[in-house]
Amino acid sequence: MSYAVKEIFYTLQGEGVQTGRAAVFCRFVGCNLWSGHEKDRVNAICKFCDTDFLGTEGPDGGKFGTEAQLANRIEQTWQSASSSGKKFVVFTGGEPLLQLDCPLIEALHSREFEIAVETNGTVTAPSGLDWICVSPKAGTKLIQNTGDELKLVFPQAGAPPEEFQGLAFRHFFLQPMDGPHRKANTEQALRYCLGNPVWRLSLQTHKFVGIR
Repeated sequence: MSYAVKEIFYTLQGEGVQTGRAAVFCRFVGCNLWSGHEKDRVNAICKFCDTDFLGTEGPDGGKFGTEAQLANRIEQTWQSASSSGKKFVVFTGGEPLLQLDCPLIEALHSREFEIAVETNGTVTAPSGLDWICVSPKAGTKLIQNTGDELKLVFPQAGAPPEEFQGLAFRHFFLQPMDGPHRKANTEQALRYCLGNPVWRLSLQTHKFVGIR
């Protein structure tokens, strides 16, 4: 299988359980909930996405013909920035499970990477992943309903937290929806977590400190 990648970069994880952890991020091109084109947003299933996942032409992206080629690039990105610590890669998108497959997972495990994915949960995750973070979106059917971390962008009409808190996840996070109402959304998420302590508050710390 070939892989279309928007960007690969070294940073600190900004959200959820792994906040502050050094990681290589690999952002795949494409999503099944929005085309990525602004003209299509009004009719998209997910209307609030703030991520650019279009195209492979950027300096950090590209098309990779084999799993070994992509795994090598990810390893090179780690090695160019870090000489110690457990190697960690986070696959994101768009929707990474449209491309992430078992051969790539095996190639990265052979290079001693711990592998995480951030998915909208509408595609079944392949076996072998070390960390699964699911971020449900209103108006979709949740197929991947187990994992390590459920991170719900909040508030979403049609996706109340109580709909998900009985699922088989180890951690439950509310993440305030970004945008013009971020302050009010943060206050609302904070109040919900105080009243429902199964949920924890997740903030996008990478945006506060100015990293990717």
